Amino acid sequence: MAQFPDFNFSEGEILLFDKPLTWTSFDVVNKIRGCIKVKKVGHAGTLDPLATGLLLLCTGKMTKTIDLIQATEKEYLVNLVLGKTTPSYDLESEFDSETSTDHLSEEEVKLIILSFHGVQQQFPPMFSAIKVNGERLYSLARQGKEIELQSREVEIKSISEIKINLPEVQFLMTCTKGTYVRSLVHDIGKKLGVGAYMSALRRTKVGEYCVENSYQITDFVNHIKSLNVNVINSVSEKLR
Repeated sequence: MAQFPDFNFSEGEILLFDKPLTWTSFDVVNKIRGCIKVKKVGHAGTLDPLATGLLLLCTGKMTKTIDLIQATEKEYLVNLVLGKTTPSYDLESEFDSETSTDHLSEEEVKLIILSFHGVQQQFPPMFSAIKVNGERLYSLARQGKEIELQSREVEIKSISEIKINLPEVQFLMTCTKGTYVRSLVHDIGKKLGVGAYMSALRRTKVGEYCVENSYQITDFVNHIKSLNVNVINSVSEKLR
């Protein structure tokens, strides 16, 4: 666990947090903003509620660095399951298809996964936060509206540590800004002809920042509360 330095939130800090499962990125921002009592707090790259791992928050003057941080490469530990699909490409929505994976070999699966290394065109999931005509895609998807999606160029910089225990697969990957790992998982399943959904996702790096150096939200909040209590006690001592 990372050690707590002397913070200056108004002047500016870059805070590393290990986002818990089901929390939105804005949940973390709101929790920390309420704790440190500073207006300027923003996150440097969204993490889906069903993803965990490294979420960077910038405070004060360091919010000016958010765009620079977002532009850096990301590293993810990806878990997927072959043979089933969902509309959201993860476990946020119900299964809508199931296909046998008995005919697949580990070598075939590995080769297909590695084939996604490099530059490619990728379509975002319908269940994503991208805005179309001012409305979030996930909102349109929940209304049952069909939207013609635009592809974007992304690059998968590396794929390693592939572990296969069919139908489950895990691998480590690095990618450029704007890459949707759920879309990559969907495309892997499609190329194998059996479908796939993302069962878990953990962001492990953002540029030079690593999740190993991040704070647990509860530990951070308790630390700030203890500082506030010490300040109050110190003031009370002086008033006696």
